[in-house]
Amino acid sequence: MASGRILTIEDDPAIRRGIVDALRFAGYDVLEAADGSHGIEMALRREYDLLLLDLVLPPPDGFEILARLRRDRPTVPIIVLTARGEEADRVRGLRDGADDYVVKPFSVKELLARVEAVLRRTPGRPEPIAAIGVPGGRIDLARREVCFDDGRRAELSEREADLLGYLAAHRGRAISRDELLANVWRIPPRGLTTRTIDMHVARLREKIECDPARPVVIFTVRGKGYRFARDTESLDDDEV
Repeated sequence: MASGRILTIEDDPAIRRGIVDALRFAGYDVLEAADGSHGIEMALRREYDLLLLDLVLPPPDGFEILARLRRDRPTVPIIVLTARGEEADRVRGLRDGADDYVVKPFSVKELLARVEAVLRRTPGRPEPIAAIGVPGGRIDLARREVCFDDGRRAELSEREADLLGYLAAHRGRAISRDELLANVWRIPPRGLTTRTIDMHVARLREKIECDPARPVVIFTVRGKGYRFARDTESLDDDEV
């Protein structure tokens, strides 16, 4: 039996029901949305392993959803569903970042084969981090506790622990504020301007850095966002 969670955004009730039933019978957990508005909210807020996205939807349409996801959740694998003969839509979908496409009407076997193929070639998600070593101490994310070798301790809020865990799970990669809003806060960015992330990072640095003014765990990447330190590195000139 297959495993994983798949989000399906499809406005045709009969097609959506057929997709959902086929995926569940194959062993997948399934989330579903019947229009673009509900679909984009789920696509940005929920956790899933693959998205099946109809391109013709009540607003926003599939192309708008695809563009938002490639900006805010760039690693999510996406298969677009297109009507027979709409070659231009298939080409545009692939150019805009879709991983594959399925042409309607399609057989259950073809759909499942496409899903399995995309999931096979998609890099696995980082495993959740339980503990993190930092200079002079250790962080227990499950207990939300920072313990230093000299006996000092600090407690993390739930949000601080989630933020730290996400950054550590993507160690070495610059994470944008929009990505953090979408995946840690579960808030669709939509051009939102907020200092919330910066304030949380500042509080984290006070708790986990030996010198918050010269961080060696969480770097600020100018013009991009934040990055958790690689296994071994020192402060760069372009990162503080």
